[in-house]
Amino acid sequence: MTLITPTRLSDGRELIYFDAREESAALHRDAVATHDARGLPPRGPAGTARYDALTGEWIAVAAHRQSRTHLPPADQCPLCPTTATNLSEIPADYEVVVFENRFSSFGPDLGDLPSAPEWGTTATAYGRCEVVAFDSAHEGSFGSLSPDRARTVIDAWAQRTEALSAMPGIKQVFCFENRGADIGVTLLHPHGQIYAYPFIPPRAATLAARAAEFFEASGGTQTLLGSALASERASGDRMVIEGKHFSAFVPFAARWPLEVHLVPHRQVADIAGLTGEERDELTTVYLELLGRLDALYPTPTPYIAAWQQAPIDDVLRPAGYLHLQLTSPRRAADKLKFLAGSEAAMGAFINDTTPEKVAEALRGATPAPARKDQA
Repeated sequence: MTLITPTRLSDGRELIYFDAREESAALHRDAVATHDARGLPPRGPAGTARYDALTGEWIAVAAHRQSRTHLPPADQCPLCPTTATNLSEIPADYEVVVFENRFSSFGPDLGDLPSAPEWGTTATAYGRCEVVAFDSAHEGSFGSLSPDRARTVIDAWAQRTEALSAMPGIKQVFCFENRGADIGVTLLHPHGQIYAYPFIPPRAATLAARAAEFFEASGGTQTLLGSALASERASGDRMVIEGKHFSAFVPFAARWPLEVHLVPHRQVADIAGLTGEERDELTTVYLELLGRLDALYPTPTPYIAAWQQAPIDDVLRPAGYLHLQLTSPRRAADKLKFLAGSEAAMGAFINDTTPEKVAEALRGATPAPARKDQA
């Protein structure tokens, strides 16, 4: 069982420790040991959101993020535990920790965006952005975690998904990890983020609308992703891993040179809805998948790991189906795919690889041994 201990940083932001071990949780219940001594000034106001009437999309304007920390040396890392010479964001040693982002794109204010926006509409960028530090060690990623630590991260995602989904005005909760300088990460410490949006983002809205249309046409008896999963498992051409509760496959119409979807066999709206047994297998399958991805080339593979969860919407949610979309722009050992004219301007993707060959390469890749459990 994961033990949860909330506290506050000196500027009022929430920080939550997630521990698998009682001795770690006991430390975090000690107010002296976890005191943030930095004396930070109060947080500034939330940014703004502007409505693009040409597309029907909301755009966050967060100019304060220009000053955020960028690739600091290890002895100045804000995600390493605080020391006498590095007063970081995290006051004490930890297993897994979640805290409100100091350079937040959304929030900390909560509320509803205007219901009938038009050209020129500006609103408060309601919502919340959180950082998930996967481990106190400075280097690594989710794939380098031990199974026990990875399982604790999954519990943290689940707890935060449930808590953020219940906050006023939140329409979508998005857990993700950016891995590698080629993706644009600004901190090398193993971590991910969680965005709680005050709207359903464009990509999620498209997926949700297609899923709802299919669900309704079937009379509420079939899901679009469930049907796709069944088809992929029957064919086998693009399958990478097949477990009891989860399967991973390269999608038929993959956009990226490396793209894999990790899908539960049971329809579930979000990570919070997974059972303990499902979370156990997810830990194993996800670590294996990331290991196979890294085994393709001599150097670690940059990627975006995006958890697609059902929107918080009474109409769209019944058809929602949790899944991970793992994508990488790496098309060869020394080449990246850049989004140029067709992709960036028109949203029309052109893939330089075939999904079947990518799946075959991933099936043949041998992951490195799993990291031993941390003490």
